[in-house]
Amino acid sequence: MRRVLLPLTFLLLAWAFWASPHLSDVAAGVAIFLFGMIALETGFKAFTGGTLEAALRHSTDRLWKSIGFGIASTTLMQSSTLVSLVTISFVSAEMISLAAGIGVIMGANLGTTTGAWLIAGFGLRVDIAAYAAPMLVFGVILLLNRNRMLKGIGYLFLGVGFLFLGIHFMKEGFEAFQEGFDLAAYAVPGLAGVLLFTAIGMLMTVVMQSSHATLLVIIAALAAGQVTYDNALALAIGANLGSAITTAAGGMAANLGGRRLAVAHVLFNVMTAAVAILLIEQMGWAVDRISGMVGIADDDYLLKLALFHTLFNLLGVAILTPFVRLLERELIRRVRLAPRSAEQPRYLYSEALKTPATAVTAVRREVGHLFDNAHGLIAHGLSLRRAVINSDRSLTEAVRNTRRIMPLDVDDAYEQNIKSLHSAIVAFIGEVHQRELSEHWTNRLYALQQASRDIVEAVKGMKHLHKNLVRYGTAFDPMVRRHYDALRLQLARLLREIGQLRNQEPGAATSLSLDSLRLSLETSHRKLVGNINQAIRDRQLSAHIATSLMNDEAYAYTIAENLIEAAHALLVSDEPADHVAEEHLALDPQEIKRMAGNTMAHPQPGEHADEDPKTS
Repeated sequence: MRRVLLPLTFLLLAWAFWASPHLSDVAAGVAIFLFGMIALETGFKAFTGGTLEAALRHSTDRLWKSIGFGIASTTLMQSSTLVSLVTISFVSAEMISLAAGIGVIMGANLGTTTGAWLIAGFGLRVDIAAYAAPMLVFGVILLLNRNRMLKGIGYLFLGVGFLFLGIHFMKEGFEAFQEGFDLAAYAVPGLAGVLLFTAIGMLMTVVMQSSHATLLVIIAALAAGQVTYDNALALAIGANLGSAITTAAGGMAANLGGRRLAVAHVLFNVMTAAVAILLIEQMGWAVDRISGMVGIADDDYLLKLALFHTLFNLLGVAILTPFVRLLERELIRRVRLAPRSAEQPRYLYSEALKTPATAVTAVRREVGHLFDNAHGLIAHGLSLRRAVINSDRSLTEAVRNTRRIMPLDVDDAYEQNIKSLHSAIVAFIGEVHQRELSEHWTNRLYALQQASRDIVEAVKGMKHLHKNLVRYGTAFDPMVRRHYDALRLQLARLLREIGQLRNQEPGAATSLSLDSLRLSLETSHRKLVGNINQAIRDRQLSAHIATSLMNDEAYAYTIAENLIEAAHALLVSDEPADHVAEEHLALDPQEIKRMAGNTMAHPQPGEHADEDPKTS
């Protein structure tokens, strides 16, 4: 479909430009305006490594704060889509509540009205192109710098410059367009006109992916007399509806929390549009009365359109605000993921129950299957491809080059790929225990059941760790980023090393191999904690960030411990004689800690925390 749509769009535009040369000025204005919005979003994303996220977290503990944040951020960035998508990602990661997300969405809708006021009150009344040129020059100069913050500011200047330039082209285009063709002659009165032009406004927003751009077109067309005032009101309603569709498209790609917020956005905008359509005559009367009170002239339809746009969004917020908690409960109850089949056991079949050896072998293989699933989930949670961990590529480079933390619904992945297998393993072991077993086989089954539990606990730890990785894993602050990179690198190395041990010949891995992993874990754990404490003493980390780092280091340590214990149960020999020898060779926890302390006191030459270990 997309392959056909793109060339068809180009053909239609080419024909339209040939049929009406003045239309190219209008289209160029829209294109430049949209490019300016893209530049603005790029500029603000330079500050989203902590600033926007921190503001969002600390401004949503009350509903009125959430609404205020939505208004302020959308007014500042002039992009309700960016604010809405960031909010969806935060709700998806459970960093803010669904009710807080709904508040931000409502505020973002109100924030879009500031764009209408700016365009109607300033953009079309002065020679705005004169302000565009300096903005573009300053922006390009700042873009030549290597500093990320300066580049971000440069993109902001470019964005504002292109917005101004796009408004200028739209204004000139519609004025020239009016000389050859009068669209106002096709105005449709009454309810039919309201519904028709609402649909047109919605379609325009879906195509341009920006309600701000649609409002620019509407205001420019109204200023040039290409649409009537009544039809412009309906177009503005349609622009609001269209913005919900563009955000919903992004929200449907999120997890359950994000989808619920996307549904809330659609419901809010549909409700607001329905109220505006039903009460359009009464709202028109209210606009006239308020205009007279604030000094807006009767024939100043541009400002009256901006006022109408503000009023119906404000009315929607006023109607929905008392019911936000109720809406949250209903969305949680009614919007659920379609159930998908859980992961099925591969090796637990009834024939394996005939002998203790076959039963234990089946359980061992199934626990290995569970470990593989956990390996993939934890790798994904660390925003590393499983193929990268299983390869010889530099993990340090892979961690350092991470640009964003991959979205992951740990709860859903746990339910489908971990819990179902763990439950099947426990049930199968229960059936095995109903048969007469020797102490050796009983102990092996117990060890494998404990390994299955260790894997489950490792995944649960990843759930907690992933939340803060979403917040700080790609933070703009290099000190915060460095410490979280160290946590990710520690776990990635462990996954690789356990994978290498599991790929060896059966029986090749020994307690010494696993004790080496334990020693490496204990050493890196002490080094990470020491580095965090040093950063606190040097005031390089705030107490809030340091507390999160300490908690996350503890989660990472627990994940690693559980994985090593599970690997021990999978790799240890089933032969009784080998088992006795393994117990004699294994180091106890106190010995591991003492050796780690000696390693920290006497580091080996060339030993660095951010180097990949050499693999044999």
